Amino acid sequence: MSLQIRFGPDGLAPAIAQDARTGRVLMTAFMDQEAWEATLATREAHFHSRSRARLWKKGETSGHVLHVLEVWVDCDADAVLLLVEPAGPACHTGEVSCFFDRKVGDREGPASPELARLEAVIESRRSAAPGSSYVRTLLDGGPVAVSRKVTEEAGELARAVESESDDRVVSEAADLLFHATVALASRGLSWASVLAELSRRSGTSGLAEKAGRSRPTG
Repeated sequence: MSLQIRFGPDGLAPAIAQDARTGRVLMTAFMDQEAWEATLATREAHFHSRSRARLWKKGETSGHVLHVLEVWVDCDADAVLLLVEPAGPACHTGEVSCFFDRKVGDREGPASPELARLEAVIESRRSAAPGSSYVRTLLDGGPVAVSRKVTEEAGELARAVESESDDRVVSEAADLLFHATVALASRGLSWASVLAELSRRSGTSGLAEKAGRSRPTG
């Protein structure tokens, strides 16, 4: 695989940072040869600061670095895509992404590619022949069957966290996430709405958020 990139007449190439977990575009900047080499060497995103005319490591002052998991170049090898794991908000304003000022549309934010694939599989099982699919059987059981299964899986995860191995914790967490996805599907909901809600809460104290929830009366 070639790691070469073609820079423009100004010595720069556009670089986009995308959250590897959620698929959300976090920021766009520019790389020169120095930033390109520093990113490949350290696996942390480096860019060229045009305003300061120097190498810039993302998060060098805030600590909100971008850990680089994958590096892609486009078909002309003159633009870079970084799939990253952010260590905090990507935007200097404190927002998760620099792209938070929506001008057109009202679609909810994307789920991660893995969750999107899982949602697609569960949706396809909805129309499977009765008795041929676990998901179809669970959905046919209605809200009570789905909620009981989520409760069961949550309990198994809790027990694993208390006293079992890390592998068991991961396995039980995957089981809970799968059944939570079924539960969302049973209500016509998706992970996109859940992630949008988490994004809305970003920067808010958990105690303050909990205290601000409406409580049933009567």
